[in-house]
Amino acid sequence: MSDPDPLLAEQIAYYRAAAAEYSVDEAAARDLAAALDEHGPSGDVLELACGPGVWTQRLLRRAANVTAVDAAPEMLARARTRVGDGRVRFVRADLFEWTPDATYDFVFFGFWLSHVPLDRFEAFWDLVRTCLKPGGRVFFVDDNDRTPEELIYGEASSAVLRRLSDGTAHRAVKVAHQPAELAERLRRLGWRIQVTPVWGPYYYGAGTADLPSPF
Repeated sequence: MSDPDPLLAEQIAYYRAAAAEYSVDEAAARDLAAALDEHGPSGDVLELACGPGVWTQRLLRRAANVTAVDAAPEMLARARTRVGDGRVRFVRADLFEWTPDATYDFVFFGFWLSHVPLDRFEAFWDLVRTCLKPGGRVFFVDDNDRTPEELIYGEASSAVLRRLSDGTAHRAVKVAHQPAELAERLRRLGWRIQVTPVWGPYYYGAGTADLPSPF
């Protein structure tokens, strides 16, 4: 196990504390969900950072089964209550330490990639690659929105400060990926992923690891 990263530990603490009040932009969720449906998640599906289960429900419309992983037990509790389907296996794990015990036809993560530090970006995508069956597909949704109030360390930093409704503050990672730059970064790692802007700060990515890794 690697040495604990204080920023990542604080990020987990934030999402544990935020579980009860966590929500998504409904308009953005509709558009992003439509894109997810078009890409047809099916078979054995893995969801990374499942949060309160909003996307888990959507995946179950077509998936044979879903393995949903999250580091926050409070989020997993919300997801279990929301989903209530025996086809879902919930796993509590820190994704930066987790080793998959199976491979999957489809890997999904919603609003997670921007919380992966850039110095762990390549390692995270190596994890995604090990999770995929041959010919497996990846789909993700995210945004690059960072408010001025969050940017207490400056725009060049990927660390932000977020506050809960009670005023409690936590640091978290928020990398403001731009779609074209993100697609090129992934291409250099051997991924064939198209990153598509939706509107405002939102985007989604879809593709495969068909290209051999250059490393």
